[in-house]
Parts: sequence; C-alpha cells; structure tokens
Amino acid sequence: MPISTETYRDTHLPTDHRADLLLREMSLEEKCGQLTSVMPWSVIRADGSDAEGVDEVLAAPPGHVAQLIADDPADLARLAGEIQHRFVTRTRLGIPVLLHAEALNGFLAGGHMVFPTAIGLAATFSPDLVEEMAGLIRRQMRRTGFRHALSPVMDVALDPRWGRVHETYGEDPYVAAAFSVAYTRGLQGTDLAEGVIATGKHFLGYAVTAGGRNQSAFEAGSRLTRDLYAYPFEAAIRLAGLKSVMNSYSDVDGIPAGISPEVLTDLLRGTLGFDGFVSSDYGTLDQVVNRQRAASTPSEAGRLAITAGLDVELPTQFGYGSVLAAEVEQGNLDVREVDACVRRVLRAKFELGLFENPHPQEHIDVAAVAREGVALSQELARRSVVLVKNDGVLPLSRSLDVAVIGPHAGTALRQFPAYTYPAWRETLANWDHSTMAGAEGAGASWHEPLFPPVDAETLVRERHGARPLAAEVAEFAGAVRTEQGCSFTQAPTPDAVERAVDAARRSDVVVLALGGASLWFTGERTEGEDSDSADIALPAAQIKLAEAVAAVGRPLVVVLVQGRAYALPAVVRDAAAIVVSTFGGPFGAKAVAEVLFGAVNPGGNLPYSIPRHSGQIPVHHHQKAGTGYRSPLPGQLTQHYLDMDATPLYAFGHGLSYTGFGLGDLACDPEVDTAGVARISATVTNTGKVEGAAVVQLYVRVNASRVTRPAQQLAGFLRVELAPGKAGRVTFRVAAAQLGHTNLARSFAVEPAHVEFFLGFGSDDRGLEGTFELSGSPRSLSGAERSFLSEATVENL
Repeated sequence: MPISTETYRDTHLPTDHRADLLLREMSLEEKCGQLTSVMPWSVIRADGSDAEGVDEVLAAPPGHVAQLIADDPADLARLAGEIQHRFVTRTRLGIPVLLHAEALNGFLAGGHMVFPTAIGLAATFSPDLVEEMAGLIRRQMRRTGFRHALSPVMDVALDPRWGRVHETYGEDPYVAAAFSVAYTRGLQGTDLAEGVIATGKHFLGYAVTAGGRNQSAFEAGSRLTRDLYAYPFEAAIRLAGLKSVMNSYSDVDGIPAGISPEVLTDLLRGTLGFDGFVSSDYGTLDQVVNRQRAASTPSEAGRLAITAGLDVELPTQFGYGSVLAAEVEQGNLDVREVDACVRRVLRAKFELGLFENPHPQEHIDVAAVAREGVALSQELARRSVVLVKNDGVLPLSRSLDVAVIGPHAGTALRQFPAYTYPAWRETLANWDHSTMAGAEGAGASWHEPLFPPVDAETLVRERHGARPLAAEVAEFAGAVRTEQGCSFTQAPTPDAVERAVDAARRSDVVVLALGGASLWFTGERTEGEDSDSADIALPAAQIKLAEAVAAVGRPLVVVLVQGRAYALPAVVRDAAAIVVSTFGGPFGAKAVAEVLFGAVNPGGNLPYSIPRHSGQIPVHHHQKAGTGYRSPLPGQLTQHYLDMDATPLYAFGHGLSYTGFGLGDLACDPEVDTAGVARISATVTNTGKVEGAAVVQLYVRVNASRVTRPAQQLAGFLRVELAPGKAGRVTFRVAAAQLGHTNLARSFAVEPAHVEFFLGFGSDDRGLEGTFELSGSPRSLSGAERSFLSEATVENL
C-alpha cells in the first residue's frame, strides 16, 4: 500500500481533511492543549521577552490566548505577533494560536472606535449599519492579529432587573435575530479566510434567569426554549454561518449549560444545525464545581463538559488540558470525545487561513485607526435616541437659557459602559486583580508598561473627543447652567440640591439628565455584569433631585441615559418631554443635544417595553394570548391589577418624531399556502413639515389550534426616510415558514391558521389591520427549511 504524502499544510485540501491529517500527528497532550487558553503574560512579558515558564506552556501548547489588551494598536499588534511567533516556531507542530477579544460595540482595545452599546444599536432599527460596524471591527481585529470575537450577545432580554440588558438587542426575538445575523455577517465576512469568528452568547436563556439575577437558573419548557430563546441563535447559524457559541453560566432545566448534552449537542448541534465550536464562558467549569456543585472535581467537570459538547475552556485551564489528558489515560474518557472537539477547533483555524497567515499587520497607522468609524458611530448614536413624550416643548429654541442638571449632566465617561475599552481601563485602575477570573498572575509588571496612567474621564475626552451633555447643549443654547445635583445612587446633599434648584430658577427650561451607570463589578453603578436590581425604579436620589427641580415650575425635559428600562416616578412621567438615550459612546451626548434642539429629527424606537412598576415584570409585547396584559379583563374589572393597569407605560417599538407619518392603502394576499409567501404592503407618508424617518413595523397573530401562541409577534420592520409630503410603498414578504411553531407533537411546523396582522409605528399602534388565511397541508420543517426574517422593501412614490 503506497504511503500517503498528504500533509495538513496543503492548502488545496479541504479544511476537514487538513484537520484530520493534523489530528493524526498530535499527541494526547497536544490535543488537550488545543482546547485550553492562557493569559498573554504566561507567554511573554510586556516588552516582548519570554515570560517565566513559557517553555512549559509551549510543551503542550494551548490553542487560545485570552485578554490581550493594549492601549495602543501598534503595541497590540506587536504583542500579538510576539505571542504568535512563539507558537508557530517553538512548538513541535507549529499550530497557530487563536487570540480572542470582546467586540460587542467596538473592538475592546485602545485606539479603536466605540459605538453605542447593543441596546442602543437595536433602538436604531438599522441592522444594515450594524453589519457595516461589524465589518470595520473585523478589519481592525485582523490587522492586529485577532481572529475570534466573544460577541455578540444574542440573549432575548425580558427582565429589566438583569443588569446586562444593555448588552443585548432587547426584548423581541425577531429584532435580536435581525441584529445577530447582521453582526455575524459583518464580522465573519463572505469568506472566513478574510473574516473573524463571531461568538453568539449566552446559550441559553441567560437574560431571563430566576429573580433577574445574573447566573441564576433558567427554567422554560421546550417549546418556549426553541421558539423564543433559541430563535436569534438559530437565525445566525442558518443565515450567517455562525462559527462559535458561548455557553450560559445558568442551569437549563436543572443542568448547568456548560455540561448539558441536551443543550450543547441535542439542541445546538442536532436541532439548530450548529457546526462550529463552543467556547466556554470564563470559568464555567470552576463554577460547575464550586458554585453549582454539579461536579466534585475539576476532572469530573472536564469529563462532563467534553462529553456534553463544550469544545474550548476559557480563559485558563481548570478541567481541560493536562486534567483532561489524565482522564483519558486513566480510562475514564474515550479519546474520541477529545478528537471531536479538537477537530472543530483545527477546522476553524484552517478556515480562517491562520496557518498561512498567522501574523498581524506589520505597520499600523495609529492616527488613521483612531479616525475609523467616526461618522458611523455618530450616525448610530443619532439613530439610537428615542423621543417617547413631547408636549410641544421640543425642539428647543436656540435662544433659550438652559439648565442641564443631573448625574449625566457633566460626565462623558458614563456614555461608555462595561465591555468598552474606557470602562475596562476604569476597572483596571480600581479593581483588585486577584479576584479577576484568569488574571491572578497579572500585576504591575504586565499592566503598567502597556497602560500609561490617565483617569478614564480624561481618556474619553482627550482620545475620543467625548463631551458631557452640558457641553454639547452649550453648542446650541443661548446660555447654559449646569449642576450635578446628585450622584447616580447616593442621596444628594441639601447644598447640591439648592444649587440645582437655583440653576433651574434662573433658566428658561431644564434638561434633567438622569438614568443609569454601567460598570464592571465596582464603583457606583445601576447596571452591568452582576449588577442586578430587585427594584427597577429610578434611584431614589435622582427622584429627590427631580422633584426639587420640578417644583421651580420651569418646563422640564427629562433625558434618560439608560441601558434597560426603569420604572419612572410621577415627576418624570409628568415632564413636558422625555428622551430615552443609551450608553452612546463618544457621540452619545452630542446626539441627544442635536435631538433636543432639532438639528436631528429623532427616529429611534424603543427596543424594550418600559413598565409602570417592577411588579409588572415580565411585560414584553409578545406575551402569549391570555397571559399578562394580553388577557381579556374578567367580569366588570376595568384594569388587570387593583392598583394600576397591566400595560407598559411605553410599549416596545414606540418612538416619536418632529414630523408626522401616516399609513394607508393596505394590500394583502387573502390566502397563502403553508409553503407560500404572504405579501403585505402599504403606503407610508410624511405628513409633516420636516424630513424624518419612521420604522414601519409588521405584527402578526397566528391563531393555530391546540397550542397557545403569542398574542402578537413582530414579523418585519423597515426604517423609511422621507422628505415632507413624500410617500413610499412598503412591502413585506413573509414566508409561511417564518410563522411556524413547535406543535402539539413537538415537531416544528407551519400549520393552517387564521392570521391577523397590523402595521404601525409601535407594538401598540394598530395603524392598519388585516387578515389572511394560511391554508393547505401542515408542514413539518427542518431547520434548513425555516424562514427567520421577512423581506422588506420600499419604493418611493
């Protein structure tokens, strides 16, 4: 039999075959190493020289490197190159390493543009711009040597008590799917050899855990799990080829997701068709042992995880690596389980072209990098601003004296939430790194040379050009007075309140800048990771300030800078105008000021419902028929609760403009086969006097038999920009396969049904209503046959 001369270095061979060839050459220790990660300081020092113990690391080389961050893009590329050089030239097989980074709303590294946080991106209803943003992030990461992003967050966020809502695309699974697909396409590109791997997280149900607490258990039936919470993940897998998924920390039906075969193999790979690799959330296996007590030792946790389908352990070894190799050697684990995971990791590296081109770009123009994405970030910030109430006070006249008061009046930093570089720098300065997952070995010798001392507020002002809201308002107003009045959560002093009241008294109008603060684990915050709230009311300190200022009697405009919904007190609800903003990055405050004075016509829409009270949770628009405020009022009752209505204060999709829009001339196919496509069209007209944008939204109610369906579900949206008096013909094409569900037999199917629908500018705006019949035979659908997103187009008239 002739000896094969094939080698994994042959670029003409299919990637799967190359992975198999390389796998045959690997020792058990090398295989298990590929499934682990190390911190950069385990390999090199900040000056690029060898770290102590690097030879031991390279003897069974890990496949991944975590948390390489630098203040300067050129330094980052230099360090990435030094690390990669060691793996390629000083390991037996020369397998390149995958460097990963966070990239939720910009590449988390110094010198790169920051964009609005994910919930703000969702408020734009502009997935095309998010795809453009992710495309820029792809180019930035590749040039500095990074090929794996731990983003985006695809969780459907129904509970505003959870502190990480701002990292998501909001409460609606369709919106989450649309933006997840757009981000994945932009980041991975049309050819992964020129792309960066996206990671959908956190699989599964992480945003709706018990009590709204981070990491708590997720409990839902199989229908809701598949049809709602898995929807964005499956859409990204089927439509954009998502290559990595990160497990949730949560239990799913009583089993930690990271060691659950039902979640990672049966559902993710079997049902959803995922063929990439699963990256563990940081410290997952440690938590399985020490928090969830679902395993007693690291070796048991590693064995359970790898047989469940967890491919890679991040950020450092706990249950994989040498621990996993020992399990195989002792006969407790079949090596084929290891091989399956290693094969998936190697295939990804071959698909990325990492073996042929492992190194970062040699020369990086730092000044040019800093300018990338400026116009895009500014446009996204503008589109993210939502006007939810306006009694006619807005837009403000440019001749007015304005008092800008509140905790968001004088800070630029608080526009940068956790998972941005400035927030990371702030945490670096204030956090004991001995408590940071994987960072126990980091210290001054690594961080000080890479991060010159500068406080985070100065950093965002000097490097990003970010300015506080008061400074941005001053560009338009006749005069500006500003007082903080109070912090985000600490009770204000009488002197501070009196100064704020005096500023209000001496002004024509008051802009009250309230809301939240997102930080990593430390500092005065209202949102962020492990920063959850039992009560979602606006903090009492801010309410006290607002009431004192409102008592002056000046027109009150409230600006809410927030990443999640807050229950609003009467003083805010009664304001003349309410603007909801987000953590908008460098241009967040600028965008708000432009909206306040009419330089920009607001066109954002709420990506979540704003409840009246914490006790209403959950209050999302797609509640099932007969549930919550979607239930008919019994008897002679006039409201669902004794003390208040059950409807939200402001509904999902709501957003006002300085112009008016109308809908008319509805047309719809009266009958659609279960294998067909429904066509629904209407004319949208700008009825006002200024140019503006409206998001036309299509909602459907599928009255299927035997299974309770949502009272309404979003089936499409389109942002339409129109000049005064102009009109456009909007058409939605909704495949019947988009209207499927898990039926009584637990098969995903589209079945004959009477379908009601409406078109409007929000989830409670039934501007135009109609019906059609889904007819024909029931169709059981494989994942490949599903439709996830409708086609929406506009024709100018």
